Amino acid sequence: MVLVTGSTGLVGAHLLYKLVSNGEKVRALYRTDRKLANVKNVFACYTDNYSSLFDAIDWVQGDILDIPSLTEAFKGVDYVYHCAAFVSFEPDKYQLLRKTNIEGTANVVNLSIANPIKKLCYVSSIAAIGTPVNSTHITEETEWNPENPNNVYAITKYGAEMEVWRGTQEGLQTVIVNPGVILGGGIWRYGSGSLFKKAHKGLKYYTSGTVGLVDVADVVSIMIALTNSDISNERFILVAESWAYKDFLQTMAKSVNASPPQKMAPQWLLQLAWRLDWLVHKLTGKRRQLTKHLVVALSSKNVHDNSKIKASLNIEFKNVADSINEIGQLYLKQVQ
Repeated sequence: MVLVTGSTGLVGAHLLYKLVSNGEKVRALYRTDRKLANVKNVFACYTDNYSSLFDAIDWVQGDILDIPSLTEAFKGVDYVYHCAAFVSFEPDKYQLLRKTNIEGTANVVNLSIANPIKKLCYVSSIAAIGTPVNSTHITEETEWNPENPNNVYAITKYGAEMEVWRGTQEGLQTVIVNPGVILGGGIWRYGSGSLFKKAHKGLKYYTSGTVGLVDVADVVSIMIALTNSDISNERFILVAESWAYKDFLQTMAKSVNASPPQKMAPQWLLQLAWRLDWLVHKLTGKRRQLTKHLVVALSSKNVHDNSKIKASLNIEFKNVADSINEIGQLYLKQVQ
């Protein structure tokens, strides 16, 4: 039996599809009924027969912060894919991020140790990998510097990784994947799907930085391959290609038949924008859309080295341009 947490998110839902399509016996932990529609929508990207696959899953309602429901979900489980996380770059969400990402992961690790779990696969992020001082080249060995101006999401994902590494010291076999921006269809309200939605509405500006991109199909295939392999207690960067934001946003806009952004946002405009965003948040309580740390990320030029995972599994990543175009067509089919 395989357990998947975060089953209604982009990675979780695509992972479920892959596992059940392979004939695996799967249990999925979910929080609310309304989010189950995400899974059906993702399944519908690949097959018209999504209902039978959906019904083949053993659905358990619960939460990684609720020990009784999580304990129930672990019964009879051999392998765990921990995909659940809270994603936000808003500083005032720090405590919620800590509780979900760090405390929740600690609960998953503790139950994995208490039960005869053969291996835990944890979905982290490239945000949890350090930033080199005098280089733009980032590997799995790049050290995390707590003195850097790290954003709140990155801090809590790094803390969650520390919980997983603690588990290895107590005998738990684990693998950690650190994906970049994960491209996938079926969920359009948040994550990379929301970027296609914004591109369809029209984007005026792009930024000067770069972004690491990877197709969700590659992510889940690698997760399964690592979990079924003899590899343990290792982390792997999952970035297919690093693109300039200009190329990324323009290609995405074209994929949904929208006009591509033509202007680069100057630094003074970005600095003004995050301050105005902060002011609007303070006056109205509206969620932050742009933070100081996010402006830094949008302007940074880093390249993440994917050679470790390519050598370990002898794989090649899917072409990012093809991924963007395919997802754009899915968006037009499902949303319009």
